Amino acid sequence: MPQDNPFTAGPSEEFPGFPGAATGVTAAEADRITGRGLWAADGTVDPDTVRLAHTLTTAVLRGGDGAADGPEASLPAALAASVEEVRGLALPAYHRIESFDGIRLSAFSLRQRGPGPHPLVVVPAGWTPFGWPLFLWSYLSLARRGYHVLAYTPRGLGIPGLPSTSEGFVDVAGPHDWADGSSVIDFAVDHLAPGVVGFLGASYGSGISQLVAAHDDRVSAVVALSTWGNLATSLYDHGTRHLAAVKALLALTGGPVEEKFAPADRTVLADFLADRNLDAVVEWGRLRSPESYVHLTNENDTPTFLSHTWHEGLFAVNQVLKTFDALEVPKRLNLWIGDHTAPEAAGLTGTAPGGPDLPMEEAYAWLDHHLKGERNGVEEWEQICGQVMFTYVTQPVLDPASGEPTGEHRIVEPAVREHRADWSRVTTGVETFGLTGDGAGGTDGGLLPATGEEAGHTGWRRAFLAGVDTEATVMDALMKTGQAEWAGTPKTYDTRKIDRRHAVAWTTGPLYDPEGRGRAGRRVRGIPRLRLTVRSTAASATLVAHLLDVSDDDTARIVTHEPLNVYGLTPEQDTTVTWELQAAAYDIPAGHRLMLVVDSKDPLYGDASVTWTQTAVGSPEDEPSFLELPLG
Repeated sequence: MPQDNPFTAGPSEEFPGFPGAATGVTAAEADRITGRGLWAADGTVDPDTVRLAHTLTTAVLRGGDGAADGPEASLPAALAASVEEVRGLALPAYHRIESFDGIRLSAFSLRQRGPGPHPLVVVPAGWTPFGWPLFLWSYLSLARRGYHVLAYTPRGLGIPGLPSTSEGFVDVAGPHDWADGSSVIDFAVDHLAPGVVGFLGASYGSGISQLVAAHDDRVSAVVALSTWGNLATSLYDHGTRHLAAVKALLALTGGPVEEKFAPADRTVLADFLADRNLDAVVEWGRLRSPESYVHLTNENDTPTFLSHTWHEGLFAVNQVLKTFDALEVPKRLNLWIGDHTAPEAAGLTGTAPGGPDLPMEEAYAWLDHHLKGERNGVEEWEQICGQVMFTYVTQPVLDPASGEPTGEHRIVEPAVREHRADWSRVTTGVETFGLTGDGAGGTDGGLLPATGEEAGHTGWRRAFLAGVDTEATVMDALMKTGQAEWAGTPKTYDTRKIDRRHAVAWTTGPLYDPEGRGRAGRRVRGIPRLRLTVRSTAASATLVAHLLDVSDDDTARIVTHEPLNVYGLTPEQDTTVTWELQAAAYDIPAGHRLMLVVDSKDPLYGDASVTWTQTAVGSPEDEPSFLELPLG
């Protein structure tokens, strides 16, 4: 039953605790977790990070008198001291908030003890089965800055029986979730009397934050981390289903699809997985897209801070750029190396190594400026700030027992960050490369700089056997590869192992600064564009384009990529296709080569290729094939 007084301090019978929390976390375990990231190798949430979150939550809610058997004794000294500091500043409480339709949402609050009014930050949890406790550390950080905090698990998410699980069906950021956000604000107004309200969310919580703000003008600022702007194109773009992303999300709800989703949503998800009724899937996604309600956000003039990654595997970066460009409010977009939540996870969960945690510190600074009125430099920020891949300096990580390199690297100097007034200033020029039928080695084609109508070398056609994956995979594991990339160990490709029976490739010669200033061979900034002419012995084909930065030893790192499914093909007839790859900020070192690899299959995507049929790409005289490379 809910507490009569939701802000009673001290032990609460209404909070039953979490499995495993009693075992605590030792200092050695906390050190091991530090910097490891949110995701385990299998794409689930790292179990040690979950245990830390549960231990922190129990310590905050139940407190103690410092005795050896008190809850805080199960934490390392530094974390226990942080818990006690915040308990001295704010009263913690566990709630079941009744929403508009009677569904009860699991929630947690920190109410400032000092005289108010105080600003409030509402935090909808991310899409995991563990709900609001996972980001408990961020609530402590916000409370230290003087905020009331009210975090909740969106409806339907969570493992049955956990106190962090909310009732109802998962609405996938639909209208019920928007209304839930407003119900949470109502609850806060009644029990916290905040002076102003902001929303902060990561992943699922970030999309909900944007959507609640669009539909409820009581929200005065938004921070959306690892977010989406258009859910429809995040799921299905260029005729291609983002299958791995959806399957990963379905595995993180805390239960089977049949129990977690309402019948109508189950139908949409089944249609997506079965590659049918995709027009209905797109409409379903648009309903859940902040981009669809940008006009409302603009009318509300809601300051909006977005944080994203270049190699985002769940919500690819281009759709966020389009939404951001449409916002006519105070706004900021940070772009980082890595994949989904990799930059922000350590600051959200309390596993950050020592030193400033820029992804979260800048998010908090946004709230401080727009909710508390602090003149903290945010008013001088330019709209865009992007890290340049992979400009950090690293050192090999050595095995403590053998002293031998582990294959991982740690960052000793951070990557370069570039600031621009808006997205249009990121790209200052475009270099066009024509594709040739063969190159110096006789196997791969060439990428030759050209301009205008002479951009392509025409009259050639190159074929490969479709439906078989190659070494040119976008990532080894969704989220995990990008997590390693963020930490200093990007995926390495051996371009010699890319099977040319099942792929075609084109390569430049060694690249050098065209202006002769000794800088990078090319400074890729923006959205590349590719045109190819395709034919197939089947009625459909998949083209997965990868841009690679190739060093002297033929190893490479990925710059960007994008798939395209082509339907309605007629054997022996050409179809010309043009599509955009995902945006990138990448310095190709002087002397390295740029390689374009096109194959027909990748574990991330639903492909349209028919195995062992032939796909051919060419460059007819009237529509020469080319790669447009944005520079800045």
